[in-house]
Amino acid sequence: MTHIRFKELDDNRNGFKYQALNTWTYYSSRYNRSVTVYAGDKSDGATGAWDIYSDAWWVHDALCSRGYWDDGTKICNWDSATVLRDILYDDGYYYRSIWWWLAVYLLGGGEARKNGMRRLK
Repeated sequence: MTHIRFKELDDNRNGFKYQALNTWTYYSSRYNRSVTVYAGDKSDGATGAWDIYSDAWWVHDALCSRGYWDDGTKICNWDSATVLRDILYDDGYYYRSIWWWLAVYLLGGGEARKNGMRRLK
């Protein structure tokens, strides 16, 4: 189930295909932290994969573009990929959660990757 409403952008020359229409906060019970996707945030969708109806790519994009949780705690690439996996799994995308976790961990991460590939101290 998606919580983030969004529209498709007519002009995606800057790489963004979608824009969030509402603000929504995801709480990770695994990490006991939250991340917010704000109305107006933009996303390229599921980078390199099919766009699916899930909040996973929105939340992952927010973590990777900012590099920290809502409380200011930095996030590493491993944890941001794991959050994506958790949401996909909860949405019923069991196999996709494994493959996407691996792909975003190895190939993505943005600011979270700059913070480190594994857990931060």
